[in-house]
Amino acid sequence: MSVATPTSEKILVDNMRVSIGGSTILRGVGFGIREKSVFCLMGRNGVGKSTTLKALMGLLPLDSGTITLDGEKIHRMPTALRARAGLAYVPQGRDIFPHLSVEENLYIGLKARGAKKDKEEIDRVFTLFPIIREFLNRKGGMLSGGQQQQLAISRALLTKPKLLILDEPTEGIQPNIIDQIGDAIKMLREEGKMAILLVEQYLDFCRELGDDFAILDRGSVCASGQMGDLSDGIVKEFLTV
Repeated sequence: MSVATPTSEKILVDNMRVSIGGSTILRGVGFGIREKSVFCLMGRNGVGKSTTLKALMGLLPLDSGTITLDGEKIHRMPTALRARAGLAYVPQGRDIFPHLSVEENLYIGLKARGAKKDKEEIDRVFTLFPIIREFLNRKGGMLSGGQQQQLAISRALLTKPKLLILDEPTEGIQPNIIDQIGDAIKMLREEGKMAILLVEQYLDFCRELGDDFAILDRGSVCASGQMGDLSDGIVKEFLTV
């Protein structure tokens, strides 16, 4: 049960296969992410969503398949070069530097693309997440889970990505910060400077924000299309626990 993948892709994943410890996790995963769009990668727990993101970033090797960004094949690049090419990844667990201050965490995002302190770019993330400005001198590990998530997204944005990859950004986050993250994603989409790949279990969050979707089941794409094509039948078959 699937719908044709949209054209005009910013990034194209084709026939991606990944094994871990001798077990095949991804079995020919393929999808395209349109420029300036929010693409939701969905599925039940354990179907390969986080593995897909790690493979995109080069944190897991491919058995086969290709990854193309702006027409350039990047699947043989090391992770650092993929980041320089335009991929920014906010993993589950956020992975901020807990012993560095909020300000130092942010400047790591700038240094990752070889930039110096940039007040305009820093002010831009404060527009998205105003609370971050209040804690610049606080250690990252002293922030709440929701504040750490905002910091992690802000740090990723300071690399000026072509594709922002968010893995479960609402997991364990209080409702008011979920709303703020959703508003930030809407603002980023309206600015039109990047595409966003969102892995999320919260169905209403995806339906509100997403332009396109793909659903994984047993390591393969079982349904895909524009968000309006995500019917109750598809949800019941592949997403309902």
